[in-house]
Parts: sequence; C-alpha cells; structure tokens
Amino acid sequence: MDAKTFADSRARRPGPPDKSGRFRSPRWWGLVVLTYAAAVLAGVAASFVNMPLPWMLGPFFVLAAFSVAGFEFALVPLGRELGQVAIGLAVGLRFTPAVLAATASLLPAMIGATLYVIAFTMLAAFLFKPLARVDDVTAFFATAAGGVADMATVAKEHGGAPGSVAVVHAMRVSGVVALVPFLVVLFGQPGSAPEMAAGGSSNLPLVLLALVLGFLTARLLKPTPLPNPWLVGPIFMGIVIGVSGLFEVRVPSSLIVIAQIMLGTWLGCQFRRDLLAALPRVTSAAIVISLFMIGCAALGALVLTAATGLPFTTSFLSLAPAAVTEMVLTAQVMHLEAEIVTAFHVMRIAVVSSTVLLVFRLYSTLKGGRVGPSL
Repeated sequence: MDAKTFADSRARRPGPPDKSGRFRSPRWWGLVVLTYAAAVLAGVAASFVNMPLPWMLGPFFVLAAFSVAGFEFALVPLGRELGQVAIGLAVGLRFTPAVLAATASLLPAMIGATLYVIAFTMLAAFLFKPLARVDDVTAFFATAAGGVADMATVAKEHGGAPGSVAVVHAMRVSGVVALVPFLVVLFGQPGSAPEMAAGGSSNLPLVLLALVLGFLTARLLKPTPLPNPWLVGPIFMGIVIGVSGLFEVRVPSSLIVIAQIMLGTWLGCQFRRDLLAALPRVTSAAIVISLFMIGCAALGALVLTAATGLPFTTSFLSLAPAAVTEMVLTAQVMHLEAEIVTAFHVMRIAVVSSTVLLVFRLYSTLKGGRVGPSL
C-alpha cells in the first residue's frame, strides 16, 4: 500500500464516537488514568537519572515506545493546549522593556535565520525524494518548516501524499525533541536566565487569573493566521502583564512540570503503529532527513553566534527544526533566553506559512517540473 492509498483509506474510516459519550465511558477514564500514571512514573525515572527535560522526555520516550508496540492510550482534552498556555505565559512574563528592545535589535538576524532554514529544508526535499521514493510535491511539503496540519493539507491539495507528509513531520519534531536537549547539555552550558519571571507572586488567585487571561487570548487569536496561538497568545498576554505592571505574578515551577508532562504525553502518543508500519521507507528516510536538518541547524548556530554574540545553545534552539513549544520549553528549563528563541521561531513560522507556495514554485522550477495553475 502506498502513502496516498493508505491516507485515503484512513480518511474513509468512520469517525470517532460522540465525544461526550466517550468521555463518560469507564474504559476511557481508565485509559486516561493509565496514560498519565505511566507518564508521571516515566518522568520520575527520567528525573532520577538526570535526563534533560525529564518531565517531558521521560513520558515522550515511554509512551512513544508503548504506542509503537500497539498499546492504546487516552489523552485529556486540551491537555497539550493548556500546557502551552502555561509555558507561553511564563515566557511572556520574562519580557521587560529592555528585553523587548534587545529582541527587536535581532530582527535582521531573525530574517537571515529564517531564510537559512528555508534554504536547508528545501535542500532536504532534494535528498528526501530519492530516499523515500516519493513525488516532488510530497518531498517538498514533508520537509518544509511549517506545521504538520498545514503542510499535509497543502500537499493533498496539490496531489501529494498527506500520510507521508504527516509521518515525516512527526519524525522530525520527535527526533529534534529527543536529541536537541542532550546536544545542548553536551555541547553547551546552561544559561543564567531566571526559570520564571523574576519577582512576582505565585499566589493562586493571581496565577489562575493570568492563566485565564492567557487562555482567552489564545482563543481569540485561534481563528487568525497567527502561528501557534496557544503558545503565542499567552506570550502576548504575559508581555502585557509584565510590561504594563498590571499585576505581579509568576508561574509556579510545579505548573511547568505539569505542562511538560502534558506535552511529552501528547507527543509520545502521536506514534501510531499502523501509520509507521504502512510507510517503512518513508519512516526510515525521515530519520535520515531529521539528522541532516539537526546538523544544518548546528552549523547555522555557529554562524548566528559569531554574528550576534548569542550563546551557541540559544542560537541552536532558535534554528532547530522543531515545534516552537518544545524548543521554547527547552530554553526555559535550561535557563536560556527563551524569549529570543520564541521570537526566532515565531518569525520562522510566520514567514514559512505565508511564502510556502512561492518557495514551492522555486523548488519546482529548480527540479524542472511544472507548477499548476493553483499556485
């Protein structure tokens, strides 16, 4: 079965049962308890052996292994989104007028870094096509540095295989999340930035108020083209709270731990055995391409550090080809400049999302192919 046939067959399957009924099912509740119990135990074990980002990587590794083995899990509704709200708020509260000015001064570097990411992801498409034996459309959108849902949808609209695109993006993000924290520890030094916003109160009513405001901001921004509103919206709200002095608050470290568990659990459960087994060549090629992209990010980080004076670890996380939430969380936990990492990734996602079809036109021209009228 090829990728497109597999994806189409999945699309024809009947949808899930009514959510309200499923959530009341004792079996569903049992799966939820087992899922997060395994995640917490994995986090404890990872923390015991001093693994980087133990509360995210522990659940990620364990649940990914069980998912590939065929075990079934259940996730708390909006668990990942609420985790992103907590992380985004914590990062936003670290912004001060001085930090905003320093971040704005890096705008030329952000533009250059974004163009570099677009260049090496396009090169990855040239490498991925013969490795995975897929068509040009699938190769390009599978390696483009955009969101998996957006890239899979656009690939399907232009005749690509959305199943293959989804697999490659899942492997890329997972590979970066699994490797980059270890590389940061191995080749870099932890930063001196505060773990949470300096000062402020962890008073529960104020924390809840800030979280509700962050959540509402994310909901308001969700219909807009803004990338990843569940993270970016709370960052904006955190900036407003911190810079305006509306009130002083900080996100407790225990809440960041819970957010890590939610993110790691969600990411680990994305490894569906049926999809990986149906596309073995694409999966293998995705691993190779992910390593290639990580290497390109490391080389680019050397140049970015030399040009801006940023620490190598911050530059590396800013260029790493993964989801913004995981890279920002890595910077946050390692006391690096999470706000700078956020700015680089938001710039990258915004530019890639708005120019991906233009870049695809260039890619098709370089390949000698024809571009359809829809472009």
